Amino acid sequence: MNAPMNAPMNARSSDPKADQKLMLVDCDIHPIQKLGAVAQYLSAHWRDHMATYGAHIRQGLQERIQWPRMMASGQRADAYPPDGGPPGSSYEMLRDQHLDPHGIEHGMLIALSKGGMEERNQDYAAALMHACNQWQKEHWVDRDPRLHAGIVVNGDDVAAAVKEIELRAQDKAFVQIILSPRTNEPLGRRRFWPIFAIAQETGLPLGLHPAAHSGGAPSTGAGWPTYYMQEHYTFSTASEAVATSLVMEGVFEEFPRLKIAMIESGLSWAPILGWRMDRIWERMRSEVPRLKRPPSEYLRQYFWFATQPIEEPENPQHLLDVFDWLGWDRLIYSSDYPHWDYDDPRFVLRVKISDEQRLKLFRSNALALYNLDR
Repeated sequence: MNAPMNAPMNARSSDPKADQKLMLVDCDIHPIQKLGAVAQYLSAHWRDHMATYGAHIRQGLQERIQWPRMMASGQRADAYPPDGGPPGSSYEMLRDQHLDPHGIEHGMLIALSKGGMEERNQDYAAALMHACNQWQKEHWVDRDPRLHAGIVVNGDDVAAAVKEIELRAQDKAFVQIILSPRTNEPLGRRRFWPIFAIAQETGLPLGLHPAAHSGGAPSTGAGWPTYYMQEHYTFSTASEAVATSLVMEGVFEEFPRLKIAMIESGLSWAPILGWRMDRIWERMRSEVPRLKRPPSEYLRQYFWFATQPIEEPENPQHLLDVFDWLGWDRLIYSSDYPHWDYDDPRFVLRVKISDEQRLKLFRSNALALYNLDR
């Protein structure tokens, strides 16, 4: 019989004192907006636009919850605030349910809704993008120094995205750039390169979260999925496509200091993708003369992989083999709070790892990635 999700692991150190000292960095916390939360950060014109015209999204089901499993918008049922609002909208509950009891030293906010990614009206999208970032700063980061925001940008309006990054990059409240990998063109295409250029210039990692919709295309190459479990699996396949595009288009030869955080993407697909890309490159490298090395080397150098949703093979050693291939310095812990498949840091793995590996996975890798160890 398979072990249940989040089955207890040998999560604690062999040294009880080390457990008391070890603080955690969580690389995926979702702040959820109460109704109208972002409106207060819009100008009077855009507030009127929101009330009069509403969203003009890219496809009709984008803001509809299609599956009964998602009736709480994919959130934990115990995260509903007592004073109303959706799960994840309460700072106090985040603090009491997650930050304090688990010793979260730093928490990365990934704001996905009402950030302009899904909006067709580009002027309105730019206003939403700006408002969402201001909401993150004032409603969350300013209330707790443990929290850090990501600069939410609309990748399909590159000029507006660069402008927003330039505005926020020097603000210590923001530690990365959040960009949907589900753009209308493969992300490695040159139209997106100004975003990569500003990310490299500012030293901010680019956080790619596949649940952030922007393009209107189906989530699979064969059309819209029938079941929720199919949609959930597309997080990995979408991430494979994005990683392939970034590598094959020569993005990392052009931007050698760029850093990519793959958030809520899974990670067991990466070795297989690396092997496949290397094999093809061996035979067809003349088509991509910009690549100076085997594709897998770019994958292991420029990408960091968040743990949630962690794969849980029947043989736990298989997961350690994946970690070894990726490199223990490229793994970062993420909880996905307050979603239903939240990963409690005490029960993330079912395998025994060394104290050094644990420190890298739960803390030091993320500190280095987000420049928090200075």
